[in-house]
Amino acid sequence: MELLGVFRSVDEAAAAVDGLLAAGCPQQAITSVTSVPYPDGVLVDNTRPSRFHWMTLGGALLGACSGFLLAAGTAWLYPVQTGDKPIIALFPTGIITYEFMMLCAMLGTMLGMFLEMRLPDLEPRAYDPEIADGLIGISVTVGSVELGQRVKTALTSAGALRVVNNEVTK
Repeated sequence: MELLGVFRSVDEAAAAVDGLLAAGCPQQAITSVTSVPYPDGVLVDNTRPSRFHWMTLGGALLGACSGFLLAAGTAWLYPVQTGDKPIIALFPTGIITYEFMMLCAMLGTMLGMFLEMRLPDLEPRAYDPEIADGLIGISVTVGSVELGQRVKTALTSAGALRVVNNEVTK
């Protein structure tokens, strides 16, 4: 279950985060939803390790290996003997290896970008349209009903205009 508290000011949202931490909510479960980018640590100190550069590096290595295998493997399987020249030519194999490396590095970068942004979002998320107009949202993922009640109390006592729930009522 996810709860979203909507606030008018940054001070109220920061007080809500402090109240949530005092209520026993883990820091990893708290995120901010804003239309304005705030520096890290202003509202929520949610620094998690990034795998973005590893996806790019993995794509580049995969592309370099597959490009080399394609160029060198084709020349090895279908040898065309031209005088005393080597069957696997250095420069054409290098060009194909480089092009495949760059192609797969770009694809790895795009895949890493989507994973870092958590796209596509398949789970329903709590959202309030007024966040786009300048209000600030503090989103909390809770696992139990009693923690959800404490979170709701902490959000409303910090001055939340409303608390939005992502659960679909049937």
